[in-house]
Amino acid sequence: MSPPPSALADLRAQIARLEGAGGRASGVLPFGLPHLDQRLPGGGLALGCLHEVAGGGNGAVDGAAAACFAAGIAARLPGQVLWCVVQADLFAPGLAQAGLPPCRVIHVEAGDERDVLACMEEGLRHGGLAAVVAEAPRLPMTASRRLHLAAREGGTLGVALRRWRRQAEASDFGQPTAAMTRWRVSVLPSAPLPVPGVGRPRWLVELIRARAGESFEMELEACDGAGRLGLPAELADGPAAAHGRGRSAAG
Repeated sequence: MSPPPSALADLRAQIARLEGAGGRASGVLPFGLPHLDQRLPGGGLALGCLHEVAGGGNGAVDGAAAACFAAGIAARLPGQVLWCVVQADLFAPGLAQAGLPPCRVIHVEAGDERDVLACMEEGLRHGGLAAVVAEAPRLPMTASRRLHLAAREGGTLGVALRRWRRQAEASDFGQPTAAMTRWRVSVLPSAPLPVPGVGRPRWLVELIRARAGESFEMELEACDGAGRLGLPAELADGPAAAHGRGRSAAG
């Protein structure tokens, strides 16, 4: 015997909640680079959702680049940003260079990873913040689902910054989570200048996973003082700009 229509409707609603559907209406946050935005589902980062950002294999150097990448995302949203850490070692001038000045950041030193995730969840549910960024060396599937649902309910963009203090923790990044996108940022040499000085930093930005999208990698110039990424001049006019080795991503 077929279940009654009301039971089917209830089941569909439960599945939608588990998958992160529903909640406040949200759109996307474009990066402002057509070469990048056109490769993202919807043309940007989905708002009211959880995203992951990690550094590459070069330890603290790539970890700092990942933090600046996350800061650039948050900087382009209006309002205050909640940033949760295990230890009070966040370098505020570095975030300011990526467009996120101290006056916009609410710092929380939670003490341990469990409390960091709890603070992140509360911040996402609050609904009055531009974004919530939190250090998350380990991100179990259950915890990521709670964070994603909290982001949907609060209509707030969440960034789980996968920062590892011990190399052994990095293996957790390969485990599945409920995040909408998963990014990895690695430092590249800056372009030489015709005069003495240091050129704008460059990153290799990899989209490892995107729901309903494809993974790719792209060389980009690091965030400027407004949180905007740049496309290197020598790549801007050619097909190499996407640096695309497109791979199917898990949806």
